[in-house]
Amino acid sequence: MALPKGEKNCITDVADVQVGHVTLYEHLNDIDTICTGVTAILPHKENLFRKKVIAGNSVLNGFGKTTGLIQIDELGVLESPIMLTNTLSVGAVMQGTLSYMLNETEEIGDTTGTINLVVGECNDGYLNSIRLQAVKPEHAIEAVEKATSDSSAEGAVGAGTGMQCLGYKGGIGTSSRIIASEKKNYTLGALVVSNFGRREQAFFLTDSKQKLDTPDGSIMMILATDAPFSDRQLKRLAKRCAIGLGRTGSTIDNGSGDIAIAFSTATKVEHQSDQITNTVTMIRDDYPIMNQFFQAVAEVIEEAIYRSLQQAETTTGRGGRKLEKAPI
Repeated sequence: MALPKGEKNCITDVADVQVGHVTLYEHLNDIDTICTGVTAILPHKENLFRKKVIAGNSVLNGFGKTTGLIQIDELGVLESPIMLTNTLSVGAVMQGTLSYMLNETEEIGDTTGTINLVVGECNDGYLNSIRLQAVKPEHAIEAVEKATSDSSAEGAVGAGTGMQCLGYKGGIGTSSRIIASEKKNYTLGALVVSNFGRREQAFFLTDSKQKLDTPDGSIMMILATDAPFSDRQLKRLAKRCAIGLGRTGSTIDNGSGDIAIAFSTATKVEHQSDQITNTVTMIRDDYPIMNQFFQAVAEVIEEAIYRSLQQAETTTGRGGRKLEKAPI
Protein backbone atom coordinates (compact mmCIF):
# COMPACT_ATOMS: atom_id res chain seq x y z
CA MET A 1 0.00 0.00 0.00
CA ALA A 2 1.35 3.42 -0.95
CA LEU A 3 2.18 5.82 1.85
CA PRO A 4 0.18 9.07 2.27
CA LYS A 5 1.50 12.16 0.51
CA GLY A 6 2.42 15.41 2.20
CA GLU A 7 0.13 18.43 1.99
CA LYS A 8 2.04 19.98 -0.95
CA ASN A 9 3.50 16.70 -2.24
CA CYS A 10 6.78 18.57 -2.33
CA ILE A 11 10.20 18.47 -0.66
CA THR A 12 9.14 21.66 1.14
CA ASP A 13 6.64 19.61 3.15
CA VAL A 14 9.68 19.01 5.36
CA ALA A 15 9.50 21.98 7.70
CA ASP A 16 11.98 24.83 7.01
CA VAL A 17 13.22 23.36 3.71
CA GLN A 18 13.26 25.95 0.93
CA VAL A 19 13.68 25.75 -2.86
CA GLY A 20 14.59 28.51 -5.32
CA HIS A 21 14.92 28.49 -9.12
CA VAL A 22 16.47 30.74 -11.75
CA THR A 23 15.44 29.86 -15.31
CA LEU A 24 17.38 31.01 -18.37
CA TYR A 25 15.68 30.48 -21.74
CA GLU A 26 16.46 32.57 -24.82
CA HIS A 27 16.81 31.84 -28.56
CA LEU A 28 19.92 33.78 -29.60
CA ASN A 29 20.00 32.87 -33.30
CA ASP A 30 19.30 29.94 -35.65
CA ILE A 31 21.96 27.86 -33.93
CA ASP A 32 22.33 28.89 -30.30
CA THR A 33 19.75 28.75 -27.53
CA ILE A 34 20.27 29.36 -23.83
CA CYS A 35 18.14 26.72 -22.11
CA THR A 36 19.45 26.16 -18.61
CA GLY A 37 19.30 27.43 -15.03
CA VAL A 38 20.04 26.99 -11.34
CA THR A 39 18.11 25.41 -8.47
CA ALA A 40 18.94 25.93 -4.78
CA ILE A 41 17.77 23.72 -1.90
CA LEU A 42 18.18 25.13 1.61
CA PRO A 43 17.73 22.71 4.56
CA HIS A 44 16.64 25.54 6.87
CA LYS A 45 16.31 29.32 7.08
CA GLU A 46 19.24 30.04 9.38
CA ASN A 47 22.94 30.27 8.55
CA LEU A 48 23.85 26.82 7.19
CA PHE A 49 27.54 27.08 8.00
CA ARG A 50 26.94 27.96 11.62
CA LYS A 51 24.13 25.42 12.00
CA LYS A 52 24.90 22.39 9.87
CA VAL A 53 22.58 19.44 9.26
CA ILE A 54 23.34 15.73 9.26
CA ALA A 55 23.77 14.38 5.71
CA GLY A 56 24.81 11.37 3.65
CA ASN A 57 25.10 10.51 -0.02
CA SER A 58 25.25 7.61 -2.43
CA VAL A 59 26.90 7.58 -5.85
CA LEU A 60 25.05 5.00 -7.93
CA ASN A 61 27.16 5.74 -11.02
CA GLY A 62 29.97 8.24 -10.84
CA PHE A 63 29.87 9.81 -14.30
CA GLY A 64 29.34 13.24 -12.77
CA LYS A 65 31.08 16.40 -11.62
CA THR A 66 29.39 17.04 -8.29
CA THR A 67 31.41 18.93 -5.67
CA GLY A 68 31.47 18.48 -1.90
CA LEU A 69 30.53 14.81 -1.56
CA ILE A 70 33.83 13.57 -0.14
CA GLN A 71 33.58 15.86 2.89
CA ILE A 72 29.97 14.80 3.47
CA ASP A 73 31.25 11.21 3.43
CA GLU A 74 34.02 12.09 5.87
CA LEU A 75 32.21 14.32 8.37
CA GLY A 76 28.53 13.54 7.79
CA VAL A 77 27.28 17.13 7.73
CA LEU A 78 25.99 19.61 5.16
CA GLU A 79 27.00 23.25 5.67
CA SER A 80 25.83 24.98 2.49
CA PRO A 81 22.82 25.08 0.18
CA ILE A 82 22.60 22.19 -2.27
CA MET A 83 22.97 23.82 -5.68
CA LEU A 84 21.95 22.18 -8.97
CA THR A 85 22.83 23.28 -12.52
CA ASN A 86 24.36 22.09 -15.81
CA THR A 87 27.71 20.34 -16.12
CA LEU A 88 29.79 23.25 -17.40
CA SER A 89 28.31 25.70 -14.89
CA VAL A 90 29.43 23.94 -11.70
CA GLY A 91 32.32 26.39 -11.32
CA ALA A 92 30.17 29.51 -11.77
CA VAL A 93 27.50 28.25 -9.37
CA MET A 94 30.14 27.28 -6.82
CA GLN A 95 31.65 30.78 -7.08
CA GLY A 96 28.29 32.47 -6.64
CA THR A 97 27.34 30.29 -3.68
CA LEU A 98 30.72 30.94 -2.10
CA SER A 99 30.24 34.70 -2.48
CA TYR A 100 26.81 34.43 -0.87
CA MET A 101 28.07 32.38 2.08
CA LEU A 102 31.12 34.63 2.61
CA ASN A 103 28.85 37.66 2.69
CA GLU A 104 26.59 35.93 5.23
CA THR A 105 29.37 34.47 7.37
CA GLU A 106 32.35 36.73 8.08
CA GLU A 107 34.33 34.09 9.99
CA ILE A 108 34.74 31.70 7.01
CA GLY A 109 38.39 31.65 5.97
CA ASP A 110 39.33 34.05 8.77
CA THR A 111 38.74 32.93 12.36
CA THR A 112 37.59 29.47 11.26
CA GLY A 113 38.13 27.11 8.32
CA THR A 114 36.82 27.17 4.78
CA ILE A 115 33.42 25.92 3.60
CA ASN A 116 32.35 22.74 1.82
CA LEU A 117 30.07 23.78 -1.07
CA VAL A 118 27.81 21.18 -2.68
CA VAL A 119 26.98 21.63 -6.38
CA GLY A 120 25.33 18.87 -8.42
CA GLU A 121 24.94 18.78 -12.19
CA CYS A 122 23.41 17.14 -15.23
CA ASN A 123 24.38 17.69 -18.87
CA ASP A 124 21.72 19.77 -20.63
CA GLY A 125 23.79 20.14 -23.80
CA TYR A 126 21.19 18.48 -26.04
CA LEU A 127 18.95 21.58 -25.83
CA ASN A 128 21.26 24.15 -24.24
CA SER A 129 24.22 25.79 -25.98
CA ILE A 130 26.27 24.69 -23.01
CA ARG A 131 29.60 26.02 -24.33
CA LEU A 132 28.29 29.57 -23.93
CA GLN A 133 28.34 29.11 -20.15
CA ALA A 134 25.29 31.33 -19.72
CA VAL A 135 24.98 30.62 -16.00
CA LYS A 136 26.88 33.22 -14.00
CA PRO A 137 27.71 33.43 -10.27
CA GLU A 138 24.95 35.98 -9.75
CA HIS A 139 22.37 33.43 -10.90
CA ALA A 140 23.40 31.13 -8.05
CA ILE A 141 23.00 33.98 -5.57
CA GLU A 142 19.59 34.80 -7.06
CA ALA A 143 18.44 31.18 -6.73
CA VAL A 144 19.39 31.13 -3.04
CA GLU A 145 17.72 34.47 -2.39
CA LYS A 146 14.54 33.32 -4.17
CA ALA A 147 14.29 30.15 -2.07
CA THR A 148 10.92 29.69 -0.39
CA SER A 149 8.96 27.05 1.50
CA ASP A 150 6.10 27.32 -1.00
CA SER A 151 5.40 24.47 -3.42
CA SER A 152 8.30 24.22 -5.85
CA ALA A 153 7.78 24.80 -9.55
CA GLU A 154 8.39 21.65 -11.63
CA GLY A 155 9.30 20.65 -15.16
CA ALA A 156 11.40 22.94 -17.36
CA VAL A 157 12.48 25.35 -14.61
CA GLY A 158 15.74 26.13 -12.83
CA ALA A 159 18.35 23.41 -13.25
CA GLY A 160 15.76 21.36 -15.14
CA THR A 161 15.19 23.88 -17.93
CA GLY A 162 17.22 22.04 -20.58
CA MET A 163 17.05 18.46 -19.33
CA GLN A 164 15.66 15.37 -21.10
CA CYS A 165 14.23 12.23 -19.55
CA LEU A 166 13.49 8.94 -21.31
CA GLY A 167 13.58 10.74 -24.66
CA TYR A 168 11.08 13.40 -23.59
CA LYS A 169 11.30 16.76 -21.85
CA GLY A 170 12.45 16.20 -18.29
CA GLY A 171 13.56 18.54 -15.51
CA ILE A 172 12.57 19.30 -11.94
CA GLY A 173 10.19 16.98 -10.08
CA THR A 174 9.31 16.71 -6.41
CA SER A 175 7.21 14.57 -4.08
CA SER A 176 6.74 13.75 -0.39
CA ARG A 177 5.39 11.06 1.93
CA ILE A 178 4.23 10.89 5.54
CA ILE A 179 5.70 8.07 7.64
CA ALA A 180 3.56 7.35 10.67
CA SER A 181 4.34 5.56 13.91
CA GLU A 182 2.39 5.15 17.12
CA LYS A 183 4.53 7.87 18.70
CA LYS A 184 5.23 10.44 15.97
CA ASN A 185 4.76 11.20 12.29
CA TYR A 186 7.66 12.12 10.05
CA THR A 187 7.94 13.59 6.56
CA LEU A 188 10.27 12.55 3.73
CA GLY A 189 10.53 14.65 0.58
CA ALA A 190 12.48 14.42 -2.66
CA LEU A 191 13.50 16.73 -5.49
CA VAL A 192 15.08 15.42 -8.67
CA VAL A 193 16.69 16.81 -11.80
CA SER A 194 15.78 14.13 -14.36
CA ASN A 195 18.06 13.82 -17.37
CA PHE A 196 18.43 10.12 -18.16
CA GLY A 197 17.28 7.26 -20.33
CA ARG A 198 15.89 6.53 -23.78
CA ARG A 199 12.35 6.08 -25.04
CA GLU A 200 12.70 2.33 -25.37
CA GLN A 201 13.46 2.15 -21.63
CA ALA A 202 10.30 3.97 -20.53
CA PHE A 203 7.67 2.02 -18.60
CA PHE A 204 4.82 3.98 -20.18
CA LEU A 205 3.30 3.79 -23.66
CA THR A 206 5.58 5.67 -26.05
CA ASP A 207 6.50 5.99 -29.70
CA SER A 208 9.80 4.12 -29.65
CA LYS A 209 10.22 4.48 -33.43
CA GLN A 210 11.61 7.99 -33.07
CA LYS A 211 15.32 7.78 -32.30
CA LEU A 212 16.88 10.78 -30.63
CA ASP A 213 20.63 11.18 -30.33
CA THR A 214 20.48 12.07 -26.65
CA PRO A 215 23.38 11.27 -24.29
CA ASP A 216 23.17 8.69 -21.51
CA GLY A 217 22.34 11.57 -19.19
CA SER A 218 22.22 11.83 -15.42
CA ILE A 219 19.97 12.38 -12.43
CA MET A 220 20.42 14.30 -9.20
CA MET A 221 18.20 13.03 -6.38
CA ILE A 222 17.86 15.05 -3.17
CA LEU A 223 16.12 13.64 -0.08
CA ALA A 224 15.04 15.69 2.93
CA THR A 225 13.46 14.47 6.16
CA ASP A 226 12.63 15.73 9.63
CA ALA A 227 13.33 12.30 11.13
CA PRO A 228 16.39 11.98 13.41
CA PHE A 229 18.92 9.95 11.43
CA SER A 230 22.69 9.60 11.57
CA ASP A 231 24.81 10.24 8.47
CA ARG A 232 25.21 6.47 8.11
CA GLN A 233 21.44 6.00 8.10
CA LEU A 234 20.99 8.82 5.60
CA LYS A 235 23.44 7.07 3.31
CA ARG A 236 21.24 3.98 3.62
CA LEU A 237 18.24 6.07 2.55
CA ALA A 238 20.20 7.56 -0.35
CA LYS A 239 21.06 4.07 -1.61
CA ARG A 240 17.33 3.26 -1.89
CA CYS A 241 16.93 6.02 -4.48
CA ALA A 242 18.08 3.38 -6.97
CA ILE A 243 14.80 1.51 -6.39
CA GLY A 244 12.61 4.44 -7.39
CA LEU A 245 14.90 5.26 -10.31
CA GLY A 246 14.75 1.69 -11.59
CA ARG A 247 10.95 1.66 -11.42
CA THR A 248 10.84 4.29 -14.18
CA GLY A 249 13.00 2.24 -16.57
CA SER A 250 16.54 3.47 -15.91
CA THR A 251 19.34 0.91 -16.06
CA ILE A 252 21.91 3.47 -14.82
CA ASP A 253 23.85 3.64 -18.07
CA ASN A 254 27.62 3.87 -18.42
CA GLY A 255 27.66 7.61 -19.12
CA SER A 256 25.04 8.52 -16.54
CA GLY A 257 25.82 10.34 -13.31
CA ASP A 258 23.27 9.02 -10.81
CA ILE A 259 23.82 10.70 -7.46
CA ALA A 260 21.70 10.92 -4.30
CA ILE A 261 22.13 13.29 -1.36
CA ALA A 262 20.05 12.93 1.82
CA PHE A 263 19.83 15.27 4.80
CA SER A 264 17.88 15.49 8.05
CA THR A 265 16.65 18.72 9.63
CA ALA A 266 16.12 17.09 13.03
CA THR A 267 19.51 18.05 14.44
CA LYS A 268 21.46 21.28 13.99
CA VAL A 269 25.21 20.86 14.49
CA GLU A 270 26.73 24.07 15.83
CA HIS A 271 29.98 25.05 14.10
CA GLN A 272 31.33 26.62 17.30
CA SER A 273 30.90 24.83 20.62
CA ASP A 274 32.86 24.48 23.86
CA GLN A 275 31.33 21.06 24.48
CA ILE A 276 33.58 18.03 24.08
CA THR A 277 30.65 15.78 23.10
CA ASN A 278 27.44 15.97 21.08
CA THR A 279 24.27 14.18 22.11
CA VAL A 280 22.29 13.04 19.08
CA THR A 281 18.96 11.18 18.92
CA MET A 282 18.45 8.70 16.08
CA ILE A 283 15.85 6.16 15.04
CA ARG A 284 16.85 2.57 15.73
CA ASP A 285 17.82 0.64 12.60
CA ASP A 286 15.70 -2.34 13.64
CA TYR A 287 12.57 -0.33 14.47
CA PRO A 288 9.76 -1.23 12.02
CA ILE A 289 9.40 2.38 10.85
CA MET A 290 12.76 2.10 9.06
CA ASN A 291 11.23 -0.10 6.38
CA GLN A 292 8.53 2.51 5.84
CA PHE A 293 11.27 5.05 5.17
CA PHE A 294 12.86 2.74 2.61
CA GLN A 295 9.46 2.35 0.94
CA ALA A 296 8.95 6.12 1.05
CA VAL A 297 12.28 6.75 -0.68
CA ALA A 298 11.33 4.47 -3.57
CA GLU A 299 7.91 6.12 -3.87
CA VAL A 300 9.05 9.76 -3.77
CA ILE A 301 11.86 9.24 -6.28
CA GLU A 302 9.62 7.38 -8.72
CA GLU A 303 6.86 9.96 -8.45
CA ALA A 304 9.24 12.93 -8.60
CA ILE A 305 10.68 11.59 -11.87
CA TYR A 306 7.22 11.16 -13.36
CA ARG A 307 6.18 14.61 -12.15
CA SER A 308 9.24 16.10 -13.86
CA LEU A 309 7.88 14.62 -17.09
CA GLN A 310 4.23 15.51 -16.46
CA GLN A 311 4.92 19.14 -15.57
CA ALA A 312 7.40 19.85 -18.38
CA GLU A 313 6.23 21.28 -21.69
CA THR A 314 7.56 20.65 -25.20
CA THR A 315 10.76 22.69 -25.50
CA THR A 316 12.85 23.77 -28.50
CA GLY A 317 16.56 24.24 -27.98
CA ARG A 318 19.77 24.77 -29.89
CA GLY A 319 19.84 24.03 -33.60
CA GLY A 320 16.06 23.56 -33.63
CA ARG A 321 16.23 20.41 -31.49
CA LYS A 322 12.95 19.67 -29.79
CA LEU A 323 11.99 17.55 -26.81
CA GLU A 324 8.30 16.72 -26.59
CA LYS A 325 6.13 16.57 -23.50
CA ALA A 326 5.87 12.95 -22.36
CA PRO A 327 2.54 11.20 -23.11
CA ILE A 328 1.72 10.52 -19.45
